[in-house]
Amino acid sequence: MSFAEHRKRLYQTLPENTLVLAYAGIPIHANEDAYYHFAVNSQYFYLTGLDRENTAFLAFKNAEKISEILFIEEPDPQSERWTGKMPTKEEVRDISGIQDVRYTDSLEAAISGFLGRCRVEQAYFDLYRCQMNDLPDYNLVMAERFRQAYPHVILKDLHTACVPLREQKDAEEVDRIRKAVDITRQGLEFVMKNLKPGMMEYQVQADFEYTCRRLGAKRQAFPTIAGSGINGCMMHYETNHCQVQDGSLILLDLGAAYENYASDITRTYPANGTFSPRQRQVYELVLKANEAVAAAAKPGVTLRALNDVARQVLGEGLVAMGMIRDVSEVGKYYMHGVSHSIGIDVHDISLAGDLLQPGWVISDEPGLYIDEEAIGIRIEDDLLITENGCEVLSKEIIKDPDAIEAFMKKPTE
Repeated sequence: MSFAEHRKRLYQTLPENTLVLAYAGIPIHANEDAYYHFAVNSQYFYLTGLDRENTAFLAFKNAEKISEILFIEEPDPQSERWTGKMPTKEEVRDISGIQDVRYTDSLEAAISGFLGRCRVEQAYFDLYRCQMNDLPDYNLVMAERFRQAYPHVILKDLHTACVPLREQKDAEEVDRIRKAVDITRQGLEFVMKNLKPGMMEYQVQADFEYTCRRLGAKRQAFPTIAGSGINGCMMHYETNHCQVQDGSLILLDLGAAYENYASDITRTYPANGTFSPRQRQVYELVLKANEAVAAAAKPGVTLRALNDVARQVLGEGLVAMGMIRDVSEVGKYYMHGVSHSIGIDVHDISLAGDLLQPGWVISDEPGLYIDEEAIGIRIEDDLLITENGCEVLSKEIIKDPDAIEAFMKKPTE
């Protein structure tokens, strides 16, 4: 993957006399000698390809040239004895394409050097916050430290600057997503072969995640949702602690991450291998909406327009079933959007109202949630926007109800 090309595209959008500072992040203590799982900052990874804590990227653009430096920890035999091999300068040069690699203890001097020798008018940091009450992450902490040291430099948001770049995936990014989707397919097939009433939801989760890890996915793209019965009517149910009952459905919203690129797939299966007539009726309506969204997805369309397609199909179906009186009441049983961008993050960065372009990867996830019948059904595919429409990256993941029943009835090998 050409991370150098990612940086080049960023530099083309930046004004002169601009500093860029991106930090991978630091491990966070869970207790005295254990850490929470480290998740690399997405902007940092997009620009460098390096998935390693305690590293940083510094670049400066002026009229004459662009300077870029990558900072890593100096390999230490004592640390390596405890936690494993640390990357070398040569290794990170190969990964990132950045030739000037230094150790992190020289980072502050390099920043001071640019501020002392050059005219720096603005500095880009990842300033993203999801909610007001969120604790500041490491990039925000370092941005505030920089602001106090250099109050004359205007801070700009690297997250916002990366949105139009990350919305449009290059061929190698798409290949990583394809691989993540295929691992997810194999995980779901293992689940279908072993699913039966009486299992615990967490056992279904374990079957999927075991397969993904065995096939090379180091982590899940997000916490696995395995909601059976009424639990399938909860959008982000992650407890997975109930028993799967005979005659119930199980909604599986999950996805492997491969080399830091996500997949996001939802399938809904009958626990005993056969849909009841009512379950099939609702399932086929959701499938109809799923296929209508894929047919409508093309360059120039917005995610809002795709959601309108899903709402119309679902609403008309619910009216025909006598569950609502008018399409406008569809929100009683369908209460989320149908699509979001997918990439390094499972809900990848994008701006509301942006028009789809070739290279976008988005979800297609209509659903219906009927609490009074304990029926929760969602069908989610990953779509690659092409020149004239879209490619369903997850087309090999079974979703036809007859095919699901046939697959689940096959004897296990």
